[in-house]
Amino acid sequence: MNHYPSPSYVGSPCNMRHLNILLASLALAANINSAAGAAKSLAVKATNPLPEARSSQTIELSANDLAPLGQKDLAKIHVRDDAGKEVLCQAVDTDFDAYHRPDVVIFQADFAPGQTRAFTVSSGARQVYTKAQFKAHGRFVRERFDDFAWENDRVAHRMYGKAVETWAGESLTSSTVDIWSKRVPGMVIDEWYMVDNYHVDAGEGADFYTAGTTRGCGGNGLWAADKLWVSKNFVNSRVLANGPIRILFELVYEAFDVNGSPVAETKRIALDAGQNLSHFLSTYQPQGAAGPLTCAIGLKKVVGEHKQFDAGLGWMAIWENMEKKQGMQGLALIVNPKDLLKETGDATNNLLLVKASPANTVSYWAGFAWDKAGLCADEEAWKAYVAQFARGLQSPIAVTVSGE
Repeated sequence: MNHYPSPSYVGSPCNMRHLNILLASLALAANINSAAGAAKSLAVKATNPLPEARSSQTIELSANDLAPLGQKDLAKIHVRDDAGKEVLCQAVDTDFDAYHRPDVVIFQADFAPGQTRAFTVSSGARQVYTKAQFKAHGRFVRERFDDFAWENDRVAHRMYGKAVETWAGESLTSSTVDIWSKRVPGMVIDEWYMVDNYHVDAGEGADFYTAGTTRGCGGNGLWAADKLWVSKNFVNSRVLANGPIRILFELVYEAFDVNGSPVAETKRIALDAGQNLSHFLSTYQPQGAAGPLTCAIGLKKVVGEHKQFDAGLGWMAIWENMEKKQGMQGLALIVNPKDLLKETGDATNNLLLVKASPANTVSYWAGFAWDKAGLCADEEAWKAYVAQFARGLQSPIAVTVSGE
């Protein structure tokens, strides 16, 4: 039997209604068949391979991991722990495709030493978050001469855009990473910019740090002819993900001189909830005949600082007095020890030199802690935090996904 309508059948208004009903029925049947082949849920097991407790560990599930659920909209993915409690999760677009479709889902968990935890992943209603759930946030701040500021429930930073280079009030040409010292878990950068008095502590913290033209807290450059070469301010930015768990964004830098060769750069920066260190991924675009690139990543030098360096784990940590007698703070860098060339410095920066990959990329972590925030009270606590973070990078949480 021919189930397809003839042209005369299609032309009748009455029969058009029957055709629409038929098409809707066929679509429903297709959806039912598709759903019948999809898994109702997936089982996720996550194991901490280290003999030490680890908090706020981010677990990442790819679109391929989640494919058995048959749900293409990853914003409709839900996660529950082994007690059946809903776990906050976030769909993230890591490749910024034309449709801006998320391609991973992330959530966080705490782990005891060597612990394995179980989670159930399923499809449901589209995720809608409340303001209170946000533990990571960032934005381009045009009204403050092109700052880009970002934060989580522990720390806050900013970097400088093109407009501030020519601002008559306080011009600055620098690709440094600035520090905003906060001591509350809530998001503060929007309110601090709104009040425009963020150099004064009103109970939440303030901008006490002067990064200037130094590398600040994790700014980078290229090393050539025994010299640090740095870019000017970023000229473009885009946000790829904006909480509630991860802020992920990119900054674009015009080509800058590196010992006679122009090199452009794109920085991708991510910060997850519950962490003191951001992840930086720099991609360089040499525009001349450049050989292998060496990246220099820095922490601003401060009089009286205490510096420690562990080549085996690839970290440098500093404990120092804050400006304006606001307490103590720790700063840190972590690089892949396989890429580490040496520790060095110049007049204003402590530096780690690392070799770029064959694709001219460099990956590293940088961040800080303020003793008044109540998370790292002293130098030993900061050193322990940085060392554990570095060990965690070498022994990530092991994740397996299976159908239920």
